[in-house]
Amino acid sequence: MTPDAPAGLDQLRGLHLPAETGGAQGAVMLAIALGFTAALALGLMRWLRARRRGSVRRAALADLAAANALPPERRRVAQAQLLRRLARTLQGDAAADAQGTAWAATLDRLFATTFFTAGAGRIFAEGLYQRGAPEPGPVDAELARLFARIGA
Repeated sequence: MTPDAPAGLDQLRGLHLPAETGGAQGAVMLAIALGFTAALALGLMRWLRARRRGSVRRAALADLAAANALPPERRRVAQAQLLRRLARTLQGDAAADAQGTAWAATLDRLFATTFFTAGAGRIFAEGLYQRGAPEPGPVDAELARLFARIGA
Protein backbone atom coordinates (compact mmCIF):
# COMPACT_ATOMS: atom_id res chain seq x y z
CA MET A 1 0.00 0.00 0.00
CA THR A 2 1.33 3.38 -0.94
CA PRO A 3 1.16 6.28 1.45
CA ASP A 4 -0.95 8.36 -0.93
CA ALA A 5 -3.51 5.66 -1.62
CA PRO A 6 -6.66 5.75 0.47
CA ALA A 7 -7.20 2.85 2.86
CA GLY A 8 -9.91 0.34 2.12
CA LEU A 9 -12.83 -0.21 4.44
CA ASP A 10 -11.41 -3.48 5.62
CA GLN A 11 -8.28 -1.71 6.83
CA LEU A 12 -10.13 0.85 9.00
CA ARG A 13 -9.88 0.49 12.73
CA GLY A 14 -13.13 0.12 14.78
CA LEU A 15 -14.51 2.98 16.82
CA HIS A 16 -13.27 3.16 20.38
CA LEU A 17 -15.12 5.17 22.95
CA PRO A 18 -13.13 6.70 25.74
CA ALA A 19 -12.96 4.67 28.91
CA GLU A 20 -15.75 5.50 31.37
CA THR A 21 -14.54 7.40 34.33
CA GLY A 22 -17.96 7.39 36.01
CA GLY A 23 -17.85 11.14 36.63
CA ALA A 24 -20.22 12.60 34.05
CA GLN A 25 -22.49 9.60 33.68
CA GLY A 26 -22.69 9.12 37.44
CA ALA A 27 -23.64 12.77 37.93
CA VAL A 28 -26.38 12.50 35.31
CA MET A 29 -27.80 9.35 36.90
CA LEU A 30 -27.71 10.99 40.33
CA ALA A 31 -29.57 14.05 39.00
CA ILE A 32 -32.22 11.82 37.41
CA ALA A 33 -32.63 9.82 40.62
CA LEU A 34 -32.91 12.98 42.75
CA GLY A 35 -35.45 14.49 40.35
CA PHE A 36 -37.54 11.34 40.40
CA THR A 37 -37.39 11.19 44.21
CA ALA A 38 -38.41 14.86 44.50
CA ALA A 39 -41.35 14.30 42.13
CA LEU A 40 -42.46 11.28 44.14
CA ALA A 41 -42.23 13.21 47.42
CA LEU A 42 -44.20 16.15 46.00
CA GLY A 43 -46.88 13.84 44.65
CA LEU A 44 -47.16 12.06 47.98
CA MET A 45 -47.48 15.34 49.87
CA ARG A 46 -50.20 16.58 47.51
CA TRP A 47 -52.09 13.30 47.83
CA LEU A 48 -51.89 13.35 51.64
CA ARG A 49 -53.03 16.99 51.73
CA ALA A 50 -55.99 16.26 49.47
CA ARG A 51 -56.89 13.24 51.56
CA ARG A 52 -56.69 15.29 54.77
CA ARG A 53 -58.92 17.99 53.30
CA GLY A 54 -61.38 15.35 52.16
CA SER A 55 -61.51 13.79 55.62
CA VAL A 56 -62.05 17.23 57.20
CA ARG A 57 -64.91 17.82 54.77
CA ARG A 58 -66.50 14.45 55.54
CA ALA A 59 -66.19 14.94 59.30
CA ALA A 60 -67.58 18.48 59.08
CA LEU A 61 -70.57 17.35 57.04
CA ALA A 62 -71.24 14.48 59.45
CA ASP A 63 -71.05 16.81 62.47
CA LEU A 64 -73.29 19.32 60.71
CA ALA A 65 -75.89 16.62 60.03
CA ALA A 66 -75.79 15.67 63.72
CA ALA A 67 -76.17 19.33 64.73
CA ASN A 68 -79.06 19.83 62.31
CA ALA A 69 -80.92 16.99 64.03
CA LEU A 70 -80.97 18.97 67.30
CA PRO A 71 -83.80 21.30 68.34
CA PRO A 72 -83.40 24.84 66.91
CA GLU A 73 -82.20 26.45 70.16
CA ARG A 74 -79.38 23.90 70.58
CA ARG A 75 -78.68 23.62 66.85
CA ARG A 76 -77.08 27.09 66.53
CA VAL A 77 -74.76 26.45 69.48
CA ALA A 78 -73.62 23.12 68.00
CA GLN A 79 -73.09 24.77 64.61
CA ALA A 80 -71.10 27.61 66.20
CA GLN A 81 -68.89 25.10 68.00
CA LEU A 82 -68.38 23.24 64.74
CA LEU A 83 -67.38 26.47 62.98
CA ARG A 84 -64.79 27.17 65.73
CA ARG A 85 -63.35 23.66 65.39
CA LEU A 86 -63.16 23.98 61.62
CA ALA A 87 -61.42 27.35 61.83
CA ARG A 88 -58.93 25.93 64.34
CA THR A 89 -58.26 22.88 62.17
CA LEU A 90 -57.89 24.74 58.88
CA GLN A 91 -56.35 28.07 59.96
CA GLY A 92 -55.02 27.67 63.48
CA ASP A 93 -55.76 28.96 66.97
CA ALA A 94 -55.45 32.65 66.14
CA ALA A 95 -58.25 32.43 63.58
CA ALA A 96 -60.52 30.45 65.89
CA ASP A 97 -60.07 32.91 68.78
CA ALA A 98 -61.47 35.89 66.85
CA GLN A 99 -64.63 37.56 68.18
CA GLY A 100 -67.46 39.68 66.73
CA THR A 101 -66.95 41.17 63.29
CA ALA A 102 -63.39 39.81 63.15
CA TRP A 103 -64.85 36.31 63.59
CA ALA A 104 -67.34 36.92 60.78
CA ALA A 105 -64.53 38.16 58.51
CA THR A 106 -62.43 35.11 59.40
CA LEU A 107 -65.30 32.79 58.46
CA ASP A 108 -65.86 34.67 55.21
CA ARG A 109 -62.18 34.28 54.31
CA LEU A 110 -62.20 30.61 55.29
CA PHE A 111 -65.21 29.80 53.10
CA ALA A 112 -64.67 32.51 50.41
CA THR A 113 -68.11 34.03 50.91
CA THR A 114 -69.92 37.00 52.43
CA PHE A 115 -72.49 34.85 54.20
CA PHE A 116 -71.11 35.60 57.68
CA THR A 117 -70.67 39.37 57.30
CA ALA A 118 -73.54 40.29 55.01
CA GLY A 119 -75.90 37.30 55.09
CA ALA A 120 -77.89 35.25 57.56
CA GLY A 121 -74.63 33.82 58.92
CA ARG A 122 -74.16 37.03 60.93
CA ILE A 123 -75.96 35.20 63.72
CA PHE A 124 -72.70 33.34 64.46
CA ALA A 125 -70.82 36.61 64.98
CA GLU A 126 -73.48 38.88 66.50
CA GLY A 127 -74.99 36.53 69.02
CA LEU A 128 -76.54 33.12 69.03
CA TYR A 129 -79.23 33.95 71.56
CA GLN A 130 -80.63 37.18 70.15
CA ARG A 131 -84.31 37.51 69.37
CA GLY A 132 -85.44 37.50 65.79
CA ALA A 133 -82.89 34.95 64.65
CA PRO A 134 -83.20 33.84 61.03
CA GLU A 135 -85.07 30.69 60.14
CA PRO A 136 -82.92 27.58 60.59
CA GLY A 137 -83.60 26.09 57.15
CA PRO A 138 -81.70 28.57 54.93
CA VAL A 139 -78.78 28.84 57.39
CA ASP A 140 -78.50 25.05 57.61
CA ALA A 141 -78.58 24.69 53.83
CA GLU A 142 -75.93 27.37 53.32
CA LEU A 143 -73.65 25.82 55.94
CA ALA A 144 -73.99 22.45 54.23
CA ARG A 145 -73.11 24.03 50.88
CA LEU A 146 -70.07 25.81 52.36
CA PHE A 147 -68.85 22.70 54.18
CA ALA A 148 -69.15 20.65 50.98
CA ARG A 149 -66.65 23.03 49.34
CA ILE A 150 -63.93 22.51 51.98
CA GLY A 151 -60.73 21.54 50.22
CA ALA A 152 -62.33 21.56 46.79
